[in-house]
Amino acid sequence: MSKYTDLAMERRSRLNAEGRPVFNCCQTTVSVFAEDAGYDEAASLKAATYFRGGMQMGSVCGAITGGLMALGLAGLEDRETADAFCRRIRENHDGMTDCGDLLKASAARGEVKKTFCDAMIRECIGCAEQILREKGKIG
Repeated sequence: MSKYTDLAMERRSRLNAEGRPVFNCCQTTVSVFAEDAGYDEAASLKAATYFRGGMQMGSVCGAITGGLMALGLAGLEDRETADAFCRRIRENHDGMTDCGDLLKASAARGEVKKTFCDAMIRECIGCAEQILREKGKIG
């Protein structure tokens, strides 16, 4: 794991232990890069509020959306960067990117929702981190 995935999981665990609302998948993914990539963490958390559960409709996974938001907020606005991120995720999930489809496939494999979602967050953070490093946006 990287410092970003460690930070994400530590935050979720701490908030849960304190009985406070845990950041959703999108918020968790986008917020961890804020300091190093040079964007406002509080603003990124607010912007990502309603992107949980695939925009609350089972659409595109919040962790995927958060990864794309992080890339954009870091100043990577070219289509090729977004395509590379999405391609890496699709390759690992039989082409699926929708929250509802991913969760159904996960349940069919006998996985627990929280475990699967945490794994998606880690995967999307890892993918975004790799691209941000390649593009010189983080050290």
